[in-house]
Order: sequence, then C-alpha cells, then structure tokens
Amino acid sequence: MANATANLRYSKEHEWVLQLEGNKVRIGISEYAQKQLGDIVFVENPEVGDEVTADDTMGSIESVKAVSEIYTPVSGTVVNVNEELEDAPEVINEDPYKAGWLVEIELSHPEELASLMNDEEYQAFIDEGAE
Repeated sequence: MANATANLRYSKEHEWVLQLEGNKVRIGISEYAQKQLGDIVFVENPEVGDEVTADDTMGSIESVKAVSEIYTPVSGTVVNVNEELEDAPEVINEDPYKAGWLVEIELSHPEELASLMNDEEYQAFIDEGAE
C-alpha cells in the first residue's frame, strides 16, 4: 500500500491529493474512507469550471450505509471530473487511488498542499482512531 500512496497528501476528512503537472492536482477518497462507507452507489461531483475552497463541501458520496459530504482539501478551479463514476461509482471501492479518483483541480493556493498530511502522518492519524 505504501507504494501506491507514497506521493499522496491527505486531509483529516480522508480525501487524498496527488500533485500532477504544475499546479494541477487529482483528488479522491482514501482506502480507509471507502471501507468506512461500504458499497458506494452514487457520487455527486462538482462541475468543471466550479471554484472550490479548501475545507468546503464540493459534493457527496452515497453508499448503502449513508450519504457523506466530500470536502475539498485545497482551493482552486475544477478542470476535470471523473465521469466514469456516474455509471460505475463502485470503482471507488475497487480502486480508490487510481481509477476511483473524483476531480482534478487547478490550484489557486499551491501552498495549501503543505498543510496536508503525508502518507506516514495519515497512517498515524488513522491508527489514533480517526473518524
């Protein structure tokens, strides 16, 4: 697992961020989060062009257990949405780090990445009983 997640940054709400080229990042939910949710049946993502602000809600994920808000860990403009999730939201359960990503954002404040946890810090956060 460490290899797949070594370059990711994490929020306390269990979203991950992968820096792509320049100031573009990809965002998804962590393995831990998808396990807590159970079988995912619907994803509501923001639209391309939407402005998002760190720690604000940008959508929701519905599972057989509950509906959970998706919080954006960084601020910026949505430049791409994983449209595959519209027809196959269960991809998040199968592969939350590659095929199950949610959105790509052009960062407006790249320095926000530094406030997110690295893989080791996130694992410790989970081990401490994160909710």
